[in-house]
Amino acid sequence: MPRLLGRRREVVRGNIRPPDVLLIVAVVTLLLLGLESVYSASFVMALAQYDNPMYFVARQSVWAAIGTGALFVLMSIDYHRWRRWTPLILFVVLLCVALVLLPGFGRTQYGATRWLRLGPLPEVQPSEFLKLGMVMYLAAWMAGKRERIGTLHGGLIPFAIIIGSAAVLTLMQSDLGTTLIIVATAGTMFFIGGGSLRYMAPSALLAAVVAVPVVLGAGYRQGRMESFLDPWSDPQGKGFHIIQSLIALGSGGWTGLGLGASRQKFFYLPGAHTDAIYAVIGEELGFIGTMFVLVLFALLAYRGLTIVMTARDDFGSFLAAGITAWFMYQAILNIGGITKLIPFTGVPLPFISYGGSSLAISLAATGILLNVSRYCVTDEKRATRRIVRM
Repeated sequence: MPRLLGRRREVVRGNIRPPDVLLIVAVVTLLLLGLESVYSASFVMALAQYDNPMYFVARQSVWAAIGTGALFVLMSIDYHRWRRWTPLILFVVLLCVALVLLPGFGRTQYGATRWLRLGPLPEVQPSEFLKLGMVMYLAAWMAGKRERIGTLHGGLIPFAIIIGSAAVLTLMQSDLGTTLIIVATAGTMFFIGGGSLRYMAPSALLAAVVAVPVVLGAGYRQGRMESFLDPWSDPQGKGFHIIQSLIALGSGGWTGLGLGASRQKFFYLPGAHTDAIYAVIGEELGFIGTMFVLVLFALLAYRGLTIVMTARDDFGSFLAAGITAWFMYQAILNIGGITKLIPFTGVPLPFISYGGSSLAISLAATGILLNVSRYCVTDEKRATRRIVRM
C-alpha cells in the first residue's frame, strides 16, 4: 500500500497567491446556511425560554463575527510563523482543558463538564481549541522529525504520549466525540507523515480493546449504544433522540417542508439547533438540502486535499491535512449519528451547529488553511515528493 511521506524541497517564501476561492465558497455557504438553520431550529425554544426568538441566532452571529475576524487575521499571517510557538500553544490549551476539571472553573451541563468560566469572560469550551492546538503541534513536530516518524522510539511512542495526554483529559470531561476526532485526526496525520503500519496497526488494535470498557463503562454511553442498536426498544427514553431525528429526516421527503416549517423543533427533537441540526435541515430542505450539505463538505475536503498535495513544505502539508481531516471526521460523526449509520456522539456539525467555541475555532482553522493555500506551488512547479511503498 503506498504512503505519502511528504518529503519535498524547501521553497523560497515568495510569489504569494490569492487564497483558495472554492474553499472560501464552501465555508461561507456552510456558515450562512448554519445561521439560517440555527434561527429556524431555535426560535421556538428561544421564545419560550428568553422571550426573544433571536436569542440563539444573535449569539451565534457574534461568534461568527469573531471567527470571521480570526479567519481574516490568520489568513494574512504566514503560517510558518506559528511553528516555533506550537509547543506553547498546546501547553496553554491543555492547561485550559485541565482547568475545566477543577472546582470553580468548570461548568457542568447535561452531565458533562466541558465549559470553562474565567470571571467576566464568555464561557468557552477548551476541548474545541484543543483540536487546533493539537493539529498545529503535531504538524510542527512531524515536520521536524520527518526521518524518525516511521520508527518506534522516535515516532510512535512519543506520538502516543502526546495523543494519550489529550485523550485522557477529554475523556475525563465525558467528551467521547472530541476524543475520537482528535485521535482520528492525529492518526491520519501520523500516517501521512510516514508512520509505519507495522507499529500503527497493533497499537490501534490495543487502543480499541482498551477503549471498549471505557466507552461502555459510562451509563449514558452504554445507553447511546443501545439506542443505536435498537432505538424502538425504549422509544420514550434512550431511543427518543434518534427516533425523532429519523422522523425529521423522513418528513422532509425530497424537497422538504420549506424554510422555517420544521415541526420537530417544537420540543420534539432534542438539540434541534445543536447536535441534531442536520435533521432539521433535512426536514425543511428535504433530501436535496441534505445532499447539498454533503456536497459542500465534499468540496471542502477536495480543496483541503489539494492544498495538502501542493503545499510548499511539510509543515504546511501536515497543517492542511490535520485541519481537513478534523472537519471531515467531525462532519462524519455528526451526520452519521443523526442518520443512524453510527452511534450518536453529540459532536456539532462544523460551521452549522449552534456553539460559539466550535464555530469560532473552525473559522480560525480555516484561516490557517487558507494561508497555507496562498503559499502553494502551481502544478508545473509542484514540490518534489517521495512515495514509500509499504
